[in-house]
Amino acid sequence: MDKHTETEVQAAVFRRLLSHLDSHKEVQNIDLMILADFCRNCLAKWYMAEAGERGVEVDYDAAREAIYGMPYSEWKANHQQPATPEQLAAFEARQAAKKANS
Repeated sequence: MDKHTETEVQAAVFRRLLSHLDSHKEVQNIDLMILADFCRNCLAKWYMAEAGERGVEVDYDAAREAIYGMPYSEWKANHQQPATPEQLAAFEARQAAKKANS
């Protein structure tokens, strides 16, 4: 695969990931953090960092809007649920395990 096609495929996969996350709003960021060690906010930070690497300034709010498909405040108000005690315990256990392994 040539480099241009590879970049197009990677971009399409990224768009598909965002679409998949958008169609599964019931999956909370804390669930993603517990299971995969990243969340939508992480994607926004990576988006912002990669834009910066290319000399394009993207602020965090704009990056989150690109990832969430809407302003973060709107997504949060309509889709984010409070973390359950079980989710918080699982997240803390995940963080402790990461720290112990580093």
